[in-house]
Amino acid sequence: MSIALVRNPGDGTNFQYHNNVIEQVATNEETNGAVSVMRLTVGREDAPPLHTHSREDESWVVLSGRVRFWVGSNTLDDCEVHDAEEGAYIHVSRLVPHTFQTITSNAEVLVINNPGAIEGLFHSVGPGGGRQVTDHADLAAQYGVVNLDNPPRA
Repeated sequence: MSIALVRNPGDGTNFQYHNNVIEQVATNEETNGAVSVMRLTVGREDAPPLHTHSREDESWVVLSGRVRFWVGSNTLDDCEVHDAEEGAYIHVSRLVPHTFQTITSNAEVLVINNPGAIEGLFHSVGPGGGRQVTDHADLAAQYGVVNLDNPPRA
């Protein structure tokens, strides 16, 4: 057995999360709990609510498109706003409120969670329409996620 995990685009398992098909690039199990990595293509309407994670740090790598990030406060209006271009790396520590929205028609993004157990939330939610603060609040709380404000609007 190899000690490396090499997964080319399209080689991971796909699953439905809200309006997105997400590729599971690396699982919590495959990395012995260290990390979960997902590849997704997101449109402007696919923004998550402003939220916090209590159990993991979250990072993103913008593979294509441009993505706007809101960070650091419990309301969108009070957050710092940062635009990330193709190739950008973004990191948000646990407990720091954050959200993001594509500012091009769509963007391809790697989402990296350390440690990786939160992938269970994404797999449990499944397909669905637009997102609100109240959506799946009990399930999110089981994973240490608290939604604070509705998503940015396209």
